[in-house]
Amino acid sequence: MLDIFKKKPKIEEKEKLLFKINPSENITQLPDVTDRESFDVRYPLIPPYSYAHIFWDKPNNEMVYFVEEPKLDDSDKRTLNILEDSLKELIDISFINIKEEDVVIEYLEKNIKILLNEFGMRITEDTLQRIMYYIYRDFVGLNEIEPIMKDYFIEDIECNGSQTPVYLVHRKYRNMRTNIVFSDNKKLAGFVEKLAQKSGKYVSYANPILDGILPDSSRVNATYTQDISSRGPTFSIRKFTKEPWTPIKLIDSRTVSPEILAYLWLLVEYENNLMVIGATASGKTSFLNAISFFIPPQARIVSIEDTRELQLIHENWLPSVAREGVGLASGKPHGEITIFELLRESFRQRPDYVIVGEVRGQEAFVLFQAAASGHPMLSTMHAEDVATMIRRLETPPINLPPSLVQSLDIVCVMSQAKVGKKMTRRLREISEIIDVNATNFRINTPFLWDPRQDKFYFKTNSTILDRISVKHGISREQLNNEFRIRTKLLWAMYQNKIFGFKEVQDIINIYYKAPEQILKKFNII
Repeated sequence: MLDIFKKKPKIEEKEKLLFKINPSENITQLPDVTDRESFDVRYPLIPPYSYAHIFWDKPNNEMVYFVEEPKLDDSDKRTLNILEDSLKELIDISFINIKEEDVVIEYLEKNIKILLNEFGMRITEDTLQRIMYYIYRDFVGLNEIEPIMKDYFIEDIECNGSQTPVYLVHRKYRNMRTNIVFSDNKKLAGFVEKLAQKSGKYVSYANPILDGILPDSSRVNATYTQDISSRGPTFSIRKFTKEPWTPIKLIDSRTVSPEILAYLWLLVEYENNLMVIGATASGKTSFLNAISFFIPPQARIVSIEDTRELQLIHENWLPSVAREGVGLASGKPHGEITIFELLRESFRQRPDYVIVGEVRGQEAFVLFQAAASGHPMLSTMHAEDVATMIRRLETPPINLPPSLVQSLDIVCVMSQAKVGKKMTRRLREISEIIDVNATNFRINTPFLWDPRQDKFYFKTNSTILDRISVKHGISREQLNNEFRIRTKLLWAMYQNKIFGFKEVQDIINIYYKAPEQILKKFNII
């Protein structure tokens, strides 16, 4: 039983509960936009209470996303305000645990009924359910944006201050304005405090910037005062799917081709060093997570991130996350654990593969030294192209010498691109690092995406495959044959609609241990 009350009134155990949420297990199939001006679609968020309504707003000539919630008249609103104020006296909100949502809802409804009885209020069952929806939304959820948080298709939620609409990024329909507006700075500041509480962080006028992880693993960044954001407090929430995208899902979305994945599979297996680069929201971390499926099942993985985003099904995986400190001790926040410190210590843990969520500063020196000494690494970095990446690595604050930069084998360049009328993510190119010196660098590009035709092109000559051949004593004919087989296997998995997180990982793991068994299953010669 969850202890969330300061006072616990007596409650009859077998009282019938009215408020229930009926979550759908199936993802809504949304239509493509063929005629924007007549487009109109509606789908459930928190059924049967709230819905997303996406339509063309003719006066403003734009696609908009409206959250539809139960209607309350003035009398119902007054009742709701009284009940919410009374519940705040009864319940210590900080003890509400989202993992025990059903239990919390039960406690809330039972206490609402007790309060209604004490105040002598008489309302219909229908009104009670509508009021309970708002109680649930504001006490258990994230207030006005709770319905959006339940939307599978949402990637980002952005608020630029009070009295301005909240915007979002939809996986299918991209950037849209919503009908959610925080009326004043006081209300928005209270909501930022709630975000901090939910992510286990603290925000104040002295520490007005919040960077944390919500209980559903969404990443939140917020500002608390008008001093640093002129429109008032702000927040941005980056939502992640419950299951990360698998390599087969990337084929389905046309982010990559089976040939690209087969090539990367070989490179990961034979312990090459790989960097995924691209602009913000280009899909770097999702792509890094997908190619991590190709790490051999017996290998030990150590991952290091500043906020937890990677999700792997790997028994021998040690995930590490940096930690912020408080106050100051010896010139740095007390208790702070940086990516640099985690990375330095990780090499005492005998990793076979090191994954760093993002390279930004001094940790790059340790990471590239380890790569040069034989510890294969996978990481991401903000850079538009290989030239920009090398400049960032060789200049302050990173300052790597060219000899260490050359320990990098492969660079995957991710990009957001417009294909037809749709914004998509594509692997723009793969570059093999041949040589890096003080004045120049040389690369080979075996894979390239053509934006005009939306097709991937590849050439057979590969410097990295030649290196693998020499280093591991495997002929190029054998590598080429393995490349063809794995391409066929990945394509067969796509044709059989094998997209599940665990399913894909199991097939890859079995292929490492008993390839004949998998090839026979998919009729691959």
